[in-house]
Order: sequence, then structure tokens, then C-alpha cells
Amino acid sequence: MSETFLVTLLPTGQTFSATADQPLLLAGLAAGIALPWSCRNGTCRSCISRLVAGRVEHRIPWPGLSAEEKTDGFILPCVAEPRSDVTLGRS
Repeated sequence: MSETFLVTLLPTGQTFSATADQPLLLAGLAAGIALPWSCRNGTCRSCISRLVAGRVEHRIPWPGLSAEEKTDGFILPCVAEPRSDVTLGRS
């Protein structure tokens, strides 16, 4: 059984649970939270968010983010799996 983490969205404060083997986007949609998305494979960037707190791991080696965006804390929830409790802010 995979570990479960709490995901908090800013500025709304909405929360949902995500398992370590589940992309954040899919966990949020399964919880009934309307999140922006299009491709679900890390290329369209519709879901881009800032990782305010916590740790994630992207399912693909280099998602559609520039090195600067990654340094600035941006992630793509469609291909990011939690490794701790996570707080996300919209870009």
C-alpha cells in the first residue's frame, strides 16, 4: 500500500489526499476539485503550479519546465507525485 499525503491548494485552502504513486492532478480531480489541465503528460503546461512547501517527484525525467522554472519551484501536477505533504500555489 502506498503512503498517503495531504495536498493543500493556495489561496483557497482546499485539501485532498494523494498517494505516493498518484499524480497530484489525478488525485485532485478524483477528490472533486476542479484543477486546470489538458494533456496530463507534462507538455501543455496548463496545470503549472508553484510548489510552496513539500517534496514531489516528476514521473518523467524532464517535464515541460525550463531549468529556471524548476529552480523557482514550479511543478507540473499532472506528472508530479508527492513525497511528503504538499502545498501548491497557482502560477
